[in-house]
Amino acid sequence: MDQNSSILDALGIHIVELTADRAVATMPVNASTRQPFGILHGGASVVLAETVASMGTWNLIDQQNEYAVGLEINANHIRSKQDGVVTAVGTPLHKGRSTMVWDIQITDEAGKLICVSRCTVAILPRKSTGK
Repeated sequence: MDQNSSILDALGIHIVELTADRAVATMPVNASTRQPFGILHGGASVVLAETVASMGTWNLIDQQNEYAVGLEINANHIRSKQDGVVTAVGTPLHKGRSTMVWDIQITDEAGKLICVSRCTVAILPRKSTGK
């Protein structure tokens, strides 16, 4: 997995923990992640949430033969944030063979809830190159 030259790099998202029961990432609230009114863009929060769910799923699958992609996501934006850092903590609600469902909570430095999200991730087979 290469996060350089991707949306993770563009938004400053850093994966800080990947275990069987949890995925954690941080993202700065700055010019790259704010909407025009000066607060954290809801779309940036959704990118962070889907990143946590996708990376959490990727960590649990056969990475040589499968890959993970977001299938569905929803988000409720609870509180605004103007600067600093937000942290997304994802926990799997369902670990299936073809899909996983994740609960993601995004909080600020004080632990206040900024956004809550649920994401379904599809697990797909890598195509053989035929070689």
